Amino acid sequence: MVEIAAQIGDTLSDIPDGARLMIGGFGGSGAPIELIHALIDRFNTTGQPKNLTVINNNAGNGGVGIAAMISAGMVAKMVCSFPRSADAVAFGTAYMNGDIELELVPQGTLAERIRAGGAGIPAFYTPTSFGTDLAIGKATEEFEGKMYVRERWLKADFALIKAECADRLGNLTYRMAARNFAPLMAMAAEVTIAQTRTLLDPGGIDPQEVITQGIFVDRLIAVPSPEQEEALVRDEVNYA
Repeated sequence: MVEIAAQIGDTLSDIPDGARLMIGGFGGSGAPIELIHALIDRFNTTGQPKNLTVINNNAGNGGVGIAAMISAGMVAKMVCSFPRSADAVAFGTAYMNGDIELELVPQGTLAERIRAGGAGIPAFYTPTSFGTDLAIGKATEEFEGKMYVRERWLKADFALIKAECADRLGNLTYRMAARNFAPLMAMAAEVTIAQTRTLLDPGGIDPQEVITQGIFVDRLIAVPSPEQEEALVRDEVNYA
């Protein structure tokens, strides 16, 4: 049964130290800024959670979102494809200081590893990264004259995602490219927490428009006017 929270902090209260978090977003598109900042608020108040592993397409920008989590000292490891984005000062500083670990994953491989985690597929083969440093220590095999690298599934304890519209059964839709990794992450996490701009009663979403089914969503919080990461970065907001 989906929990509908009245306060955003209520959705995040049981995320422990050392948790593996999948956080939706392709840059700022689809980034659940309010959920991330509420988690930072909890850390600033209680000192928890810390030593987190964060799985995302990139490593944050400016002083908000994932970048603010890194600046606050919450993140021990990033699993991502693009750690060096336009304004990734927080990650760059932490990495050069030896304060954060990086697992670099090609973008298509990242998506497929998450999908495999949600589908219950422990491993798969891909030609991407064969012959590069990213394949060191991984099993390889030849298929029809071509070499492939074996990649393992990727799962998480919690997923934080951003929806455009949800009903009270947990069915979700997304706004255009804000969809990105969110449907895959919802399937690959033990607990999926979604913020949504609009919350409707059951039947309020045409079944043909549902992207993420309610069976994959555990908690919902309505955020009618969500912040956009790029706008916060332009305004030089520093949330850490």
